[in-house]
Amino acid sequence: MLKAMIDAEIFRESIDAIVALVTECRLHTADDHIWTRAVDTANVAMISLDLQSTAFNSFSATPGEVGLDIAKMKNILGMMGKGDELTLNLLDEDRKLELNFGGYRYSITLLDVNTIRKDPNPPAIELPGRAILPGDALNNAIKAASVISDKIALGIDPDAMTFYMEAEGDTDHIKLALGEDELIALTPVQARSLFSLDYLKDMGRVMARAEEVEVHLGVDHPVRFTFDIADGNGHVEYLLAPRIEAD
Repeated sequence: MLKAMIDAEIFRESIDAIVALVTECRLHTADDHIWTRAVDTANVAMISLDLQSTAFNSFSATPGEVGLDIAKMKNILGMMGKGDELTLNLLDEDRKLELNFGGYRYSITLLDVNTIRKDPNPPAIELPGRAILPGDALNNAIKAASVISDKIALGIDPDAMTFYMEAEGDTDHIKLALGEDELIALTPVQARSLFSLDYLKDMGRVMARAEEVEVHLGVDHPVRFTFDIADGNGHVEYLLAPRIEAD
């Protein structure tokens, strides 16, 4: 059971973070928060999202699990205007989620959780390199790289004390290196991995709204992005597997 009211923009921000990777998910409700963890169909990327009760104007929930069509939710939330307040009413026995905003009242049939992939277990990976930078700076670099390539290298050069993003096309090359003065924080450990821009472009559009994004890296290891949403009352973590570089 869930009965809650929330600013429409905050809830839309949460749905956008999820739909960047998956079209459906298991939504877990608890006494003081809602959360989800899901992996994309290719097992390349994972999202973890936690939205605390403090992000809501009112919140009442009991522990449970429901299946949500996130792609459908995104389309519905696209109807909401700025300043709208969204009311959520989830009744397990009806297997429906009611959404009320701006005079609209939607009743969405929940998905059978047994048809949705089980929550993935986060891999126990040590990623010693860390850089913290504004989300829009990260997204701009991703967009710039996508002009010439379908992959991007993210790395840390401890000698130069920089976090860098580099892409190589058939004939073109781009590199952005950010020093300590341009970063919020840097853990100068040797790190470099190659990643698909198809995934990063979708993630980047979400991360562009974040004041700070923590990037955790290793050598030929996944990358972990962590950032806050909902004015610090929510948290998102993306994990993306690396691409294998040809010799």
